[in-house]
Amino acid sequence: MFTIEQLNAIRTANAPKVEMRHGHGHFVDAGDGIRKNVLICGGTGCTSSGSMDIRDALVSELQLAGIQDEIKVITTGCFGLCALGPIMIVYPEGTFYSKVSPADMHEIVTEHLVGGNPVRHLLYRETVKGDEILALDQTPFYAKQKRVALRNCGVIDPECIQEYIAVDGYQALAKALTEMTPDSVIQTILDSGIRGRGGAGFPTGKKWTFAKDQPQGKKYVVCNADEGDPGAFMDRSVLEGDPHAVLEAMAIAGYAIGADEGYIYVRAEYPIAVHRLEVAIKQAEELGVLGENIFNTGFNFKVTLRLGAGAFVCGEETALLTSIEGNRGEPRPRPPFPAVKGLFGKPTIINNVETLANIAQIILKGADWFASMGTERSRGTKVFALGGKIENTGLVEIPMGTTLREVVEEIGGGVPGGKHFKAAQTGGPSGGCIPAHLIDTPIDYDNLTAIGSMMGSGGLIVMDEDTCMVDIAKFFLEFTVDESCGKCVPCRVGTMRLLEILEKITSGNGTLADIDKLEELSKYISSASLCALGQTAPNPVLSTLRYFRDEYVAHVTDKTCPAHVCKELMRYQIDTAKCKGCTACARKCPVGAITGGIRQPHTIDAAKCIKCGVCISTCKFDAIVKA
Repeated sequence: MFTIEQLNAIRTANAPKVEMRHGHGHFVDAGDGIRKNVLICGGTGCTSSGSMDIRDALVSELQLAGIQDEIKVITTGCFGLCALGPIMIVYPEGTFYSKVSPADMHEIVTEHLVGGNPVRHLLYRETVKGDEILALDQTPFYAKQKRVALRNCGVIDPECIQEYIAVDGYQALAKALTEMTPDSVIQTILDSGIRGRGGAGFPTGKKWTFAKDQPQGKKYVVCNADEGDPGAFMDRSVLEGDPHAVLEAMAIAGYAIGADEGYIYVRAEYPIAVHRLEVAIKQAEELGVLGENIFNTGFNFKVTLRLGAGAFVCGEETALLTSIEGNRGEPRPRPPFPAVKGLFGKPTIINNVETLANIAQIILKGADWFASMGTERSRGTKVFALGGKIENTGLVEIPMGTTLREVVEEIGGGVPGGKHFKAAQTGGPSGGCIPAHLIDTPIDYDNLTAIGSMMGSGGLIVMDEDTCMVDIAKFFLEFTVDESCGKCVPCRVGTMRLLEILEKITSGNGTLADIDKLEELSKYISSASLCALGQTAPNPVLSTLRYFRDEYVAHVTDKTCPAHVCKELMRYQIDTAKCKGCTACARKCPVGAITGGIRQPHTIDAAKCIKCGVCISTCKFDAIVKA
């Protein structure tokens, strides 16, 4: 029987091994002969960039140098700066190597790991200030972040339960089971003010209360890891970098509501996350922190994985439950809500990955600690997947109330190429577009809702002046039309009609009446659809109509796309003052639409032009422009 004393012994034995990874040059002698830790990102992003090849090359170079027993190589989860992958960090110095390749490993081993001199030209540029090499938390990307849900990602080996325990892992579960009643656990969650990070922002403690108040009997805890928003990878990164945090939180939730069984519904497209969850569940069961009679308290809890096939609608809680039960993933009418009648007809609480990743820290550090971060009605932090037209693509975690400007300009590094910020899309297909004049809006649930967007699960797509907002609305409608389960008419038929009108407008055949139809139909779909997929599908249309109506009008009245994106409304022209008559564009044009003599200005036949863009990419004199 695994005891709390044994848990503490593992923590004591392993803590020094992890303490070396503080990144401030402080060496902690763990008594194992290891003088440096080399952490290599093993998240999906860096893995796809070849980080495992880098690990293998590094191990080979260490053996050739004869220092394999002095350097510990660890595969971790996501560090956050995904645009810089593959990433490698050497501790205790905290030197951050970015965009490295297997060929760089010989130089890093000989110069740095043997010679003690970091290879400066391979370091992340923001960490190099003159002769000084900065720690990561001193760089603009990390300085304003507060990592709670991501606290262990990029710090520990996610496939080693001992390392999780070394950073206080399973201490919160032990505290809940031995020092707290189910009611006091729920009260702590209520007092913390944490709201669901999956989209709607429902208070987590209330959801747990509803389930606990149901009659005793079979109950379930479900983790929603069906992350389907385009550009979103927050939950995937937590599962890849810190899977035990989710398992521990599910067990705490089970104790709080009286459940002895949990399910994690995770996308099959996340093979690394699935593998690490499988390893974590096996390790937790073998150790005794999952299973029967946990910490000799009589509490039992087991966790089962269920793989989703990638249907976006299964992110909706009732569709998710239907899928776990083995049926086609379609939503159910509510009420009854899952907390009353959920999985297999039993009371069920469903929380997403990020919500659960906060739970253990709230139990350990207290409700006041968590509530001290964020705003009055949006406590704590929020993880965002930052993408689009932004310098620092990656994963960020910020206190609620941080402004959009701080995220885009300071953490994200601004819009590249000298372009101007135009809008940001939050909430994915369910969210809305925030225009540039609202860039100082503090990010929290209420503020985003008030301006026509929503928090969503945490996707944040940045757009610049070259983005057509009508085209953006069409992009998200194409997604929701494909992903609609088809159960209810407003969503199945209504979203298709919306898409048809948008296609009509972007092809140059729209009218002002079509803009009015878009608005009217969007409101009907929002009010009449069965589940949140349909209810929120019109949000991108409504928000772009609200803030960028002039672009819609330009498409239908002037038959132009101001951003020069919509092909049917675009034409290519040659600036005769810049054209040198080199003939390169004419030779590359696949349809012979460009004519002109050598050293003579060329012209484009608009009737023949297919607007493929080859001429623009070919011209060395910037003589061809979109009009």
